[in-house]
Amino acid sequence: MSTFLKILQVREELLRLNIRIFSTTEFSRIFRAPQYSIKYFLEEQTNRGLFVRLKKGLYALKTDFPGEEEIANALYKPSYISFEYALAYYGILPEMPYRITCATTKPTRLFTIGQSSFAYYTIKEKAYQGYSLIKTEAKTFLMADKEKALVDYLYFESIGEKTHNDRLNFKNLDKNKLLDYAKLFNRKNLTKIVMNIYANI
Repeated sequence: MSTFLKILQVREELLRLNIRIFSTTEFSRIFRAPQYSIKYFLEEQTNRGLFVRLKKGLYALKTDFPGEEEIANALYKPSYISFEYALAYYGILPEMPYRITCATTKPTRLFTIGQSSFAYYTIKEKAYQGYSLIKTEAKTFLMADKEKALVDYLYFESIGEKTHNDRLNFKNLDKNKLLDYAKLFNRKNLTKIVMNIYANI
């Protein structure tokens, strides 16, 4: 597995399988090699520039580097992109934030990889829904529906962990979806905020 030809074959096989981010375990399963030899190979090829280590046990192809959104989904699971990043993606927030913001059922975390930052905020399991798979020519990732991204954001506003943003654009939102998503959090203050938006859409 250490020859140049085999290194090329590794890259080609990963791309054939449409895999640009992978764990040590996944890599071992794909190439049917024991964990100890896989770990050595990954470390060696990371030092040589074929791979990038995203975190312990998680790697990406440096030669065909994945998009930030794909990294966000893989870095901390389960998670989907939401809050400020998703709101900017949908045009609800006028400016793109400097970090990728995600919802998770796991503890809140912040990761930094190179120049990119990834923030994960905890929501209850019952509210962990309202997202879908976004596919473009270059990447595929999980992101909240625009109404769910807004409700996720407003939930953290309602508990004082995010500040009110008066630049949010509420046009072209489904009012009924907003109310349905708000009910998942079972928080009166959040429902009140959403009802005020509902009345002015």
